[in-house]
Amino acid sequence: MIERYTREKMGSIWSEKAKFDRWLKVEIAVVRGWEAIGEIPKGTADKIEKNARFDIERINEIEKITRHDVVAFLEAVKESLKEEGDYLHFGITSSDTIDTAMALALKESADIIIDDLKELLKTLKERAFEFKDTLMIGRSHGIHGEPITFGFVLALWYDEMKRNLKRMQEAKEIISVGKISGSMGTFANVPVEVEEYACKILGLKPALVSSQIIQRDRYAHYMTTLAIIASSIEKIATQIRHYQRTEVREAEEFFHKGQKGSSSMPHKRNPVLSENLCGLARLVRANSIAALENVALWHERDISHSSNERIILPDANIALDFMLYRLNNVIKNLTVYKENMLKNLNLTRGVIYSQRLMLNLVKRGANKILAYEAVQKNAMDSWENNKDFKQLVLNDPYINSFMSKDEIDNCFDPKYYTRNIDVIFKRVFDD
Repeated sequence: MIERYTREKMGSIWSEKAKFDRWLKVEIAVVRGWEAIGEIPKGTADKIEKNARFDIERINEIEKITRHDVVAFLEAVKESLKEEGDYLHFGITSSDTIDTAMALALKESADIIIDDLKELLKTLKERAFEFKDTLMIGRSHGIHGEPITFGFVLALWYDEMKRNLKRMQEAKEIISVGKISGSMGTFANVPVEVEEYACKILGLKPALVSSQIIQRDRYAHYMTTLAIIASSIEKIATQIRHYQRTEVREAEEFFHKGQKGSSSMPHKRNPVLSENLCGLARLVRANSIAALENVALWHERDISHSSNERIILPDANIALDFMLYRLNNVIKNLTVYKENMLKNLNLTRGVIYSQRLMLNLVKRGANKILAYEAVQKNAMDSWENNKDFKQLVLNDPYINSFMSKDEIDNCFDPKYYTRNIDVIFKRVFDD
């Protein structure tokens, strides 16, 4: 129910009715601007607001003739008005209405995504502290590296999403501008004061300068911000997919009672939610490419941007809203197998402690190159012949000539590697 509500909340912003409602809202704000400077009769905007109606089927019917959506919308609305309708769309051009209304849609969508990010951050923080001291193996290139904690991983994700929250807040600020500046953006037929008054009513800032349209670098910034957030989601989802692999099984998506992983193999428990997120991330990123290509338009404006924006703007916002909601649920309900994390930590028979051993040899007077070679020789023997690395080290005369048994034992303590977790958490979460 919550998932459905969340998706409908964002989806409703991008409905056809909501689009026309915003167009009418902008048109009325412009009329109020004309009233404010005394150019049209007082009360005109109130009459329009009270009497204006539109029917989507009627708009579509008129558009079949006009071949122009804004003209069709205006004609449909004017059918519900009297003489006050003469002041609708007075002195302005279609993009004044469309782009200013689009700013309202993007601003409202940004607010939802910002709330989604805040909810995800809350969940990541809770689970990071839950697993702050849960030991696991860290990996680079997919290969075992050195000990970390699962809380450390979650803190890393939290910090990235915190940056994404800042990016989204900035994107909202950049997109929240309107323009009521006429056909070429020069205010030839509509005073600057009308724009300022209308934008103030609408809760937008006036663009300092515009052509016939709001410049599409703003849209590109917004859409690439969505793409970055989607990529962060994919990063997390990909890692969860790895954790759920049978050979790893350190964490997995919650498996509901009655859920089926495969139509043919009853044993399967697949990371389908995370896989969905990875696929949707590709969609959001692809849409951002179209937004970037929309920046370069001919002269003061063409309409090559218009067709794809009708698809990419609603699709990207709706998809990302869903993705953030889904990821939040995945993290919140993630099943963590601490015992498997510890098992995998010890899977390589101790070779993960090779760096500390090598550094301690150097501290005790060994030549760096020779120390590396001695440790690597034993590590490779352990890898290739399934021998205990620590025992090999204890039997190595070169290493023993520099280090005592207690000193060697100390190099194999995993808690050494996580001794700064509290410091890291303080840096990440003390905000």
